[in-house]
Amino acid sequence: MTLAEVRSKYLEFFKARGHTIIPSAPLVPENDPTTLFTGSGMQPLVPYLLGQPHPSGSRLVDSQKAFRSGDIEEVGDNRHTTFFEMLGNWSLGDYFKQEQLPWFFEFLTNKESGVGLDPRRLFVTAFIGDERNNVPRDTEAAEIWQRLFAELGIGNKVVDIGSEENGYVVGMQGGRIFYYDAKKNWWSRAGVPENMPVGAPGGPDSEVFYDFGTEHDPKWGAECHPNCDCGRFLEIGNSVFMQYIKNADGTFSLLPKQNVDFGGGLERIAAVSENSSDVFTVAHRSIIAQLKQSTGKEYADNIRAFRIIADHVKAAVFLISDGVRPDNKDQGYFVRRLLRRAIRALQRIEGA
Repeated sequence: MTLAEVRSKYLEFFKARGHTIIPSAPLVPENDPTTLFTGSGMQPLVPYLLGQPHPSGSRLVDSQKAFRSGDIEEVGDNRHTTFFEMLGNWSLGDYFKQEQLPWFFEFLTNKESGVGLDPRRLFVTAFIGDERNNVPRDTEAAEIWQRLFAELGIGNKVVDIGSEENGYVVGMQGGRIFYYDAKKNWWSRAGVPENMPVGAPGGPDSEVFYDFGTEHDPKWGAECHPNCDCGRFLEIGNSVFMQYIKNADGTFSLLPKQNVDFGGGLERIAAVSENSSDVFTVAHRSIIAQLKQSTGKEYADNIRAFRIIADHVKAAVFLISDGVRPDNKDQGYFVRRLLRRAIRALQRIEGA
């Protein structure tokens, strides 16, 4: 499926479930001096996730343009980009896990109203809990996933994958649903629970991964698992359940108004809809075709350079369209840096 097809289906899917479609915010945040760029779908909605009423209601959906300068050195692999679109749906004190997880699963697997992925290719994660901070294991999310897979006759074994400290050594063990620690499956603006200030909201999240079925590369660790970097799995969506607030004594209580904050990579979902582990051949198809025509070179022979050019040119165009011009400071510095890196990559192709 194309980016436009996935985007349209996603927005219409959630519109049919009572969500209001809201426009993408600019790439340069409005009234937020703490950051240079809009880097996620939830960023423009933080005031509403923290309690301010949204003029469009309590159920929202959009496709938000995003730019992450921190990923610029990663561009060149099969999945990292600086510019992307984040599909998002939000419940502001309305529905919660029992609605969110089945809806996203339906969108991914339904051929008519969604993407039509093979559900056997999907693996999911949940929060293992944090005894040190008295935050319980998210058994509710895991049980929902167990039910969804069982209804399709798919194995639904739950595995405790462990913690970052032990290197996630447990591995797959025939599992479908995996518990991870706070480094992987907890969200707050400050990170893990112990780093959260008093009064800050946060909560567990549940990620969905697509399995390409490729052989595990042991250089990334002895055991493969959904969060492994070997390339077998690709994260395509993350449902954050903002349900706790940190108390003065370090414990956590339930928020009186609990929210859902979902983010899914448009480019990644489009890629897996074609069972492609290369986001660029799907999300940047027209740019790559033009590069091949202009240079007379093949993508397969210049993969890293083609990817850098495709991503950086696209990112620069969208930043410029939002009013950012090449400069030596602030946002303009990154436009200039993107263009310079794209030119250098093109020179490497032409000199090959």
